[in-house]
Amino acid sequence: MALLLWKAFDFFEVSQVRLGDDETRSFFENSEISSVCSGSESLFLGSDNGYVRIIGPSWKVVRSFQAHETGRITHMRQVEGTSLLVTVSEDLSNEPVLKVWALDKPVKKTGLPTCLSTININNGRKQFPISAFTALDDLSQLAVGFANGAVTVIRGDLIHDRGTKQRIVYESEEPITGVEFVSDPKLSTLFVATTSKLLKLVISGRGHGQPPRTVEDSGCAAGCMTVNKKTGDIIVVREDAVYYYTIDGRGLCFANDGATTLVSTFEEYVGLVAPPVSSKNGTSDNIRRRFGGASTESLFSAATFTMIDPQLQIVAHSETLISPVKALFQIWGDLFILTQDGKINRYHEKSLHQRLELLYQRNLFPLAINLAQKSGMDSQQQNIIYRKYGDHLYQKGDFDSAMAQYIKAIDNTEPSQVIRKFLDTQRIHNLIEYLEELHEHHKATADHTTLLLNCYAKLKDVEKLEKFIKSEGDLKFDLDTAINMCRQGGYFEQAAYLATKHGESDLVVDILIEDSKRYSEALDFIWHLDAETAYTCLMKYARVLLEHCPNSTAEFFIDYYTGKYKPKVHVTPIEEVPILSGNRLAAGAANAVQNLTSLLPLPYMGTSTAPSPNIQGDNQLTVGQEVANPEQDDDSVPKYTPPPPRSAFSSFIDHPDEFIVFLEACLKSNSLGERDKADIYTTLFEMYLHKAKEGKGVQKEEWELKAKKLIEGHDIPIENSNVLLLSHLSDFRDGTTLVKEQSGLLFDIFRSYTSAKDTRGAIRALQKYGPREPQLYPAALAYFTSDPRILDEAGPEELANVLKKIDADGLMAPLQVIQTLGSNAVATMGMIKPYLHETITRERREIAANKRQIASFRKETEQKRVEIAELGSKPAVFQAQRCPGCGAPLDLPVVHFLCKHSFHQRCLKVDSSAIDGDGNDKTECPVCAANNAAVKAMKRGQEERAERHDLFRDALSKGDERFKTVAQWFGQGVMGAGGLE
Repeated sequence: MALLLWKAFDFFEVSQVRLGDDETRSFFENSEISSVCSGSESLFLGSDNGYVRIIGPSWKVVRSFQAHETGRITHMRQVEGTSLLVTVSEDLSNEPVLKVWALDKPVKKTGLPTCLSTININNGRKQFPISAFTALDDLSQLAVGFANGAVTVIRGDLIHDRGTKQRIVYESEEPITGVEFVSDPKLSTLFVATTSKLLKLVISGRGHGQPPRTVEDSGCAAGCMTVNKKTGDIIVVREDAVYYYTIDGRGLCFANDGATTLVSTFEEYVGLVAPPVSSKNGTSDNIRRRFGGASTESLFSAATFTMIDPQLQIVAHSETLISPVKALFQIWGDLFILTQDGKINRYHEKSLHQRLELLYQRNLFPLAINLAQKSGMDSQQQNIIYRKYGDHLYQKGDFDSAMAQYIKAIDNTEPSQVIRKFLDTQRIHNLIEYLEELHEHHKATADHTTLLLNCYAKLKDVEKLEKFIKSEGDLKFDLDTAINMCRQGGYFEQAAYLATKHGESDLVVDILIEDSKRYSEALDFIWHLDAETAYTCLMKYARVLLEHCPNSTAEFFIDYYTGKYKPKVHVTPIEEVPILSGNRLAAGAANAVQNLTSLLPLPYMGTSTAPSPNIQGDNQLTVGQEVANPEQDDDSVPKYTPPPPRSAFSSFIDHPDEFIVFLEACLKSNSLGERDKADIYTTLFEMYLHKAKEGKGVQKEEWELKAKKLIEGHDIPIENSNVLLLSHLSDFRDGTTLVKEQSGLLFDIFRSYTSAKDTRGAIRALQKYGPREPQLYPAALAYFTSDPRILDEAGPEELANVLKKIDADGLMAPLQVIQTLGSNAVATMGMIKPYLHETITRERREIAANKRQIASFRKETEQKRVEIAELGSKPAVFQAQRCPGCGAPLDLPVVHFLCKHSFHQRCLKVDSSAIDGDGNDKTECPVCAANNAAVKAMKRGQEERAERHDLFRDALSKGDERFKTVAQWFGQGVMGAGGLE
């Protein structure tokens, strides 16, 4: 593409340099400058008289010295980063002279820089001017081209002046127009340009010594060859094009608009200086005469300076220069042009922002993007350009291309700004594309996920929906939002897939139950979960599952609460099921509602998850055999602690039969605590009574019998108060009776019958509990005689038996019996006549016996008194003839006792302790000693008991006849009565 067709811009700010002082200004205006070079933050100017002047940033001559005594300085090279300066002077009468200067090492005497080395450049003793010059950065090799077509290469240590070697490496008939080095650590190549050829030759490294190789059969003019130091590319400018060359050959090229006199590089730009366009038909002469003749000569001899960017293919700057260009150089970050009239123009590149604004003004956004990328702009700033480009395309109506730009700027663009533009139904595909990219870049929020899924639903694009939710890698969207939107849109299968894939088991159950209404499959899914998760899901939907799958749900409850729960393992045989052509619709429906296990392997399931397409019943799918895996090792099943059974009670509301089965199974478990047992016993007893209350006839009796058996025994953990309350509420009298019986509340049992006027029940209770609770008979007597009807139901015989028992056991005094019977007019004298006769006769017998006993006691007492009196007043006569101790006849000495017993003195064992302090012998009769000891012990006991009032009170409280008890203790001396000594 020709430069005239490239878009032109003004990326540079042009200003004329103001020289620092008159001396410097005079030097530039006098056109004494013969060569220019820059480096190390300084500008070096060579003059015709051999002087070198150094210009500083203030554009003043900071230093000058005479480098050569004869000749003009035609070429210079400053080694960047050092103080080394190479100068070449020419005098056609002598060989060119090359010198290397150390600017930081002045000579002490003169103050001039030190000349490190001086050599004469060899051209075979041919006096031709130097047309091209170049050097490596380390000055190890230099190349000099001559107008006669010779190229001399100088090698050696010019810095330390250790000798050099010169060799003419190329000769031709065409003049040399350019020489440039391209070097790397292993190879140095010299490119040589003539007016008709471009050649290269290796001067060091592999291939050294070989003859030059022609790269192009076209050369270039003097000054039209340079090197891009950043890339190492050789740039050759011809009239037809600008060419790039590398060691491997020709590279990039672009068309040129005509002749070029000078070329230079600046950053990424290539600067071209074109000569004035010459007129071949005399038109320019006519124009000169018309506009003033010689005064307009400069207008038509002006050169053109153009800065191009080959990568962007734009003209970055173009202007016409009144004066011809003498030199191009770059220093201090800018490009400078020195013209023949001594003027210096500064070309300062505008900031990236300013350059981009120029492109924005012309809506050249692709070019702006390329410029930003080439300049290394960060991605955030580049995204701004993409967004501007997208806005431009959107305004033009190119929505697809606009969306492509918005997607490129997705990382730091507020999504709402883009989404609002594409909410129209006709642009929904663009919106979907943008929302998908948001999710790919993890920039999507829950609202974006909602909008995307709504778009899928609006288009009914199930394929894209599944591709979106089944995308590989990290989760790119809000899971809860995606599941909720799938559920709202009726895509239950996809919602279940997401929930299963990401371990949201509770959501899977929600979908199966609340949305799909597949209760049995939901229960089966729960049965495959671990214990903790399964419990949460079960308790959430227990009532619903019991309503639709009562038996299976009750079984699940039993296994879980008895500690026997093991997750099922899913095993599905893979079978080929033929689908008839007439049943394609049914097969499609089956696939649409296939079992969830076809989506993802569930926890604890096998690897085979192929679904069966057969449908059985209403929404029932055959998915294979699911077993609890009885061969599974117990150690491989996660252990869990069964929850208290009470937590499940509320789930069985309105399901009494399943509840009873659950409670009965829990009772058989050995892992229940005492509190849990009490809860189960109480609740099960209540459920038995509930079923008995609902039942009739035999069914009611069976439930009541179960309830009665449940509370029988002494070790049941159910509280009596609960049994009494439940029995009362359910009118279950056997339960009340049993509890009272176990609690010893026999009197309450009897009273319950009497309060209910159940005479037969009262009689049965009296017969059953009377032996253990004698006080029931007085109560029964009062009950039987409380009402004529009750007395008729009981009968005279039962009344007689009660009176007989009362009389036999002394439960009531006769007077109390008479008072009880006399409280009303129910009982007649005829009914109690046998009782009164028997009572009076018995008491008369007791009175007669007591009188006889009293007479006997009086008589015996009188006899004892007479004997005591005789012992104290009359002599005792001893008539015993034998000794009771040995049985031998008595002989002296003999010991006689007042009890009429006589012993040999030798037969008595007289103890010294038997003699008291007064010398009296207290030896007792061996025969009577035992009886005397018993009497003494009895007397001591009475004396001791007389002080134990607590014993008296205890006997008084326990005795049936208190007066008799008082009389006994009175006789024992408790009242302080003294006995006989």
